[in-house]
Amino acid sequence: MAILEVKNIEKTLAKKQVLHGVSFWVKKWEIYGFLGPNGAGKTTTMKSILGLINPESWKIRIFGTDGLSLEDKKRIGFMPENTYLYKHLTGREFLHFNGSFFGFSGNQLDEKVEKLLQRVGLEWAGDKYLKSYSKGMLQRVGLAQSIINDPELLFLDEPMSGLDPIGRKMVKDLLIDLKSQGTTIFFNTHILADVESICDRISIINYGHLIVEGALVKKLKWWLEDFFIEKVEQHNASIA
Repeated sequence: MAILEVKNIEKTLAKKQVLHGVSFWVKKWEIYGFLGPNGAGKTTTMKSILGLINPESWKIRIFGTDGLSLEDKKRIGFMPENTYLYKHLTGREFLHFNGSFFGFSGNQLDEKVEKLLQRVGLEWAGDKYLKSYSKGMLQRVGLAQSIINDPELLFLDEPMSGLDPIGRKMVKDLLIDLKSQGTTIFFNTHILADVESICDRISIINYGHLIVEGALVKKLKWWLEDFFIEKVEQHNASIA
């Protein structure tokens, strides 16, 4: 069953077409990797799906309905690549602030925030101001806020960026755990090792063109890095 269907996204920025008929679908309860070199169109695609930018043409179905209603948004989590956080708040205050948007309050919110801080390994830093957080710590608290509403569908833009090996392992374990609890995860990345270890299926985008759609990671005949490089180089040669 598809939880997300994307058809024919076309987008132009600064008079340059950056997405060319991008189409794919995501199954319920899977981890889906959306891969591509820097500048390939990964973030633009994600922002188009979430309604943060308006493509010239598109058709998007989420949870079986067209478009993205307010009720649908309550069932979605999102972490952008660049986490613009309130640096004058502590990590704990920031999560309380975000949780209040979803109607959580009192002991329920307190318990949820403490659980999230533990899940992302920041229980020791909950009372520190975000301005003192490292890039990796900001990534972790950004991930925590993206799942504070227990989303059914989670969008992550470069979730491993800035993380050390311990942080990356923690995030990968968390994503696998979320999937086991029924969360569908769609994430952009160019860190292929992370994809190979946790993703069920992948797509590859290059220069705004989807060049691989819905490939099963376990059925690839060679290493993902080799597969990725071959497909990108083949496409580059075809448009040269």
